[in-house]
Amino acid sequence: MSQLERSIIADPTLAPEGHLKIDWASAHMPVLNKIKEQFEKEQPFKGLKVTISLHLEAKTAYLAKVVQAGGADVTITGSNPLSTQDDVCAALVEDGITVFAKYNPLPDEFKALNIKALESKPDLIIDDGGDLVTLLHSECRELGVNLRGGAEETTTGIIRLKALEKEGSLSFPMVAVNDAYCKYLFDNRYGTGQSVFDGINRTTNLVVAGKTVVVVGYGWCGKGVAMRAKGLGATVIVTEIDAIKAVEAYMDGFAVMPMQEAAKLGDMFVTVTGNRDVIRGEHYKVMKDGAILSNAGHFDVEVNKVELEALSTGKRTVRRNIEEYKMEDGRNIYLLAEGRLVNLAAGDGHPAEIMDMTFALQAMSLKYVNDEFQSIGSKVVNVPYELDEQVARLKLQSLGFGIDQLSSEQIAYLDSWTEH
Repeated sequence: MSQLERSIIADPTLAPEGHLKIDWASAHMPVLNKIKEQFEKEQPFKGLKVTISLHLEAKTAYLAKVVQAGGADVTITGSNPLSTQDDVCAALVEDGITVFAKYNPLPDEFKALNIKALESKPDLIIDDGGDLVTLLHSECRELGVNLRGGAEETTTGIIRLKALEKEGSLSFPMVAVNDAYCKYLFDNRYGTGQSVFDGINRTTNLVVAGKTVVVVGYGWCGKGVAMRAKGLGATVIVTEIDAIKAVEAYMDGFAVMPMQEAAKLGDMFVTVTGNRDVIRGEHYKVMKDGAILSNAGHFDVEVNKVELEALSTGKRTVRRNIEEYKMEDGRNIYLLAEGRLVNLAAGDGHPAEIMDMTFALQAMSLKYVNDEFQSIGSKVVNVPYELDEQVARLKLQSLGFGIDQLSSEQIAYLDSWTEH
């Protein structure tokens, strides 16, 4: 059976455009290129099956090819219906990777594609949001018989993993890549900050300067979104449930208030909490005419679409990825990308240079869990600091930068409690 016959994709004739996208991404991912060279020599995944669930676009495709270069038989599926790029899927099939993904499948089809990706009975997984892990702990337990462990990409997935671990149900080790320094300091902050407004601006073709942007949640993603909104000339309001983060937002120069107050003032809203219903019915009732809602959390539950529809008298698509909801009093509220990840559903996601570091962490974490799965046991573990620092050092090398090293005297001074 050919690779195309094994796969389920939308259109194999799109492959040439997909190859161009992957080539462009790989040319701007020097850290991952170094790891690919290492994997080609060492073959850490030789004879193993790896299933990947991530936003299936060019940068993800290159990660899959790096894992493949390490000797793995790679299967990949999409972690979000609207972020899959059909041309990239076609290119990966031509490159010998099994793909089960299409842009915008129906919900049941999306789930079926995820299950198909697990039918290879993988030895290792890379997950984004916990969908593969959830299937492997529910209706697809039999497909995890060979599983040594895996790596999780995002906050939402780690929340689900820790819930499994807490109740004693986690069946294999998972590395919390999202909690690595090089992930949240750079990907979550600079990547999300830029890509959110790439998606919003591409979709709306409106100016950000002069508007009031409400950032819902001030974790690392929220910090990045608020920073970029301010840089684009917006007035920024932050809403939070964590008092410490709220004080931090205030100290960073942003207004802080409850959502019920912010809802009256915002022109644009960006949710980045990982929780559900953070914008809901009572907020829609007081929003301005023309308010724009978007989400940058993993699942499309942060903006309550059911209550928005219930309060509206009509709905229409006014531009691609923009739904207009007409309120009873004549106001219009706009929802971007069906409330899914605006930076990926309505854009190309994080910049290649940012994902270079994150996907380097993914590749190295996959090797780590494969090497150490027996000693780790069935629990959620952090990326070892040595791997985190290695990725940062490779990044510095690619930039042509050097840093200082401690002398033996300095090390002795820091290690002593008497020589001060």
